[in-house]
Amino acid sequence: MNREKRSMLLSCLCMGLGQLYNKYFLKGIILFIIELLYLIKIPRIIKGIWGIITLGETTQKMNGFQIIQGDHSVFLLIEGVVTIIMLFILVGLYTWNIKDAKRIGHEMDIEESYMTTKEYLIKVYDRSFVSIMLTPATLGVLFFILLPILVTVLVAFTNYSAPDHIPPRNLVDWVGFKNFIDIFQLKIWSKTFIKIGSWTVVWAFLSTLLNYSCGLIMALMMNRKNIKFKGFWRTIFILPYAVPAFISLLVFRLMFSGVGPINNLIVSFGFDKIPFLTDPLLAKVSLILINTWLGAPYFMVLLSGSLTNISDSIYEAAEIDGASKWVQFWKVTLPMLLFQTAPVLILTFAYNFNNFGAIYLLTDGRPTNSALRYAGETDILITWIFKLTSDQSQFHMAAVISIILFIFIASFSTYQFMKSKSFTEEDMM
Repeated sequence: MNREKRSMLLSCLCMGLGQLYNKYFLKGIILFIIELLYLIKIPRIIKGIWGIITLGETTQKMNGFQIIQGDHSVFLLIEGVVTIIMLFILVGLYTWNIKDAKRIGHEMDIEESYMTTKEYLIKVYDRSFVSIMLTPATLGVLFFILLPILVTVLVAFTNYSAPDHIPPRNLVDWVGFKNFIDIFQLKIWSKTFIKIGSWTVVWAFLSTLLNYSCGLIMALMMNRKNIKFKGFWRTIFILPYAVPAFISLLVFRLMFSGVGPINNLIVSFGFDKIPFLTDPLLAKVSLILINTWLGAPYFMVLLSGSLTNISDSIYEAAEIDGASKWVQFWKVTLPMLLFQTAPVLILTFAYNFNNFGAIYLLTDGRPTNSALRYAGETDILITWIFKLTSDQSQFHMAAVISIILFIFIASFSTYQFMKSKSFTEEDMM
């Protein structure tokens, strides 16, 4: 048996043994310590797997005035997910440990020499610098992004909700696809989901369209050669974007309220108050217009820069061919702008789909509608999810809606990216 096979066999028996056999002491010791730590934590690993399978078996009880703590289902679920992630990391390290031992053994068979620790560290730094630098970021993604996503997905398959399944007083149980079936079949949920979902699509589409259109109109006006004081007008137009949206939305909420200055002015002229934020239709229109006022300046700046990249020779050639200004806009300007800004347009649609701040700060989902389940007329899916979790403790349904929302946005954005010319073509010219 040659050194390569002996190294692999030793690393299969215990992580790091193959490296130690080939006198790569630092690497071998680190791998051995990692495996040892996993072996020490075997009881915790078993408990984590038991917890994610059962979600607990003992409920909280009262013994006189003393509270006897039981199993906390949510904590067990999170610990179980962490355990599974750690086991995947172990499998990855174990596989790499065997491959590394095989490589080292092969090199030793050929060269019949080994590197010192210093030489090895220099080689690792030169060969694996990128991987070393990316490792902390990868671990951060695993535990701060992937972990919450996995927990949310798993919660969607439980009955984690008030009043009967809120730990630690009660246990949470696995229910399979029941929640997904209920969101579409139970009228009390399906009616709300369809209505809120439809309004969310309308809100995202109109907000994106108006933001882009108004920004384009302002950019075209600023790009005209006969406009005077361009710097002044650009400053005025960019102010809505420069002021924090949080402040602007609260000011608009006060101005358009029933006792606000706008309605007081209307009453002073002898007219009735206008229910800007209390009538379902007017509230939705107000939301879209105010969001346009906030977002259009961003597109004005973006499109102004894009307009300067369009060569004047293209317009000169179009004029020679007899194209009017209107034809030039539709056949030259708009296609080239869309080519450059299509990815931003798609991301803006996705952002507006989850534009929590505009809805929450301006109307808080109101006006209310008793026919809707924990939602108001102007709620979008993301604000409905917020109410389901923070106000009603309906975590199972909030998780289901979050998954559906993610699937829709991810599918739509990916499809549009792949269909856009800016993705399929490297150069338009």
